[in-house]
Amino acid sequence: MCKKAIVVGASGLIGSELLKVLLADDQYDRVVALVRKPLQLVHTKLDQIAIDFDKLNEYAHLIDGDVLFCALGSTKKKTPDLVKYRKIDHDYPLHLARIAVDQGIKQYHLISSIGANKDSSNFYTKMKGETEEDIKASGLEGLIIYRPSLLTGDRKEKRFAEGLMQSISKLINPLLVGSIKKYRSIEAKTVAVAMVKLSKTEIKGIYVYESDDIVKV
Repeated sequence: MCKKAIVVGASGLIGSELLKVLLADDQYDRVVALVRKPLQLVHTKLDQIAIDFDKLNEYAHLIDGDVLFCALGSTKKKTPDLVKYRKIDHDYPLHLARIAVDQGIKQYHLISSIGANKDSSNFYTKMKGETEEDIKASGLEGLIIYRPSLLTGDRKEKRFAEGLMQSISKLINPLLVGSIKKYRSIEAKTVAVAMVKLSKTEIKGIYVYESDDIVKV
């Protein structure tokens, strides 16, 4: 039976790879991307819906399907206002989770981050941890949380610091073994492939995949 996927955050590094994998997968016959502005991508299976994320309830009737993939996220550089930053990384994903429950969407796949912890003293990892905990409490039938480490891939916007870290990671990845293997950098495409593969399995309950677990999938 063919599936319908909802993708949020399709313009990002993981989201853009996720779209490619879904559109090439025979088990998905319809992919709906919720976007702020249309992507430069045309495909027979792809529908794009431009929405105002501050008014998600107005679009709730359009958010239906088998699986919702949430790859929303910003950075302090792009969103220096921490209130707006939290809105993108916490409020929108949580609101989408609640809509998914109301719409009967069976699976919700969330991109979080390595080190996510609601009790962390770091703003970013604390926010990610709080997002995870709040979404866990939303009543979803199936929830998978992904905690990738440093992401590698072809970003639309070039970030010098991340480019440098990607180069360094290639040297230190082999040294990260055992319990610290999860800190190895990971390709965005690897995360996307794992998400789609897991979405085609029967999922009930809550599962958390650290970076090294994602690679195994």
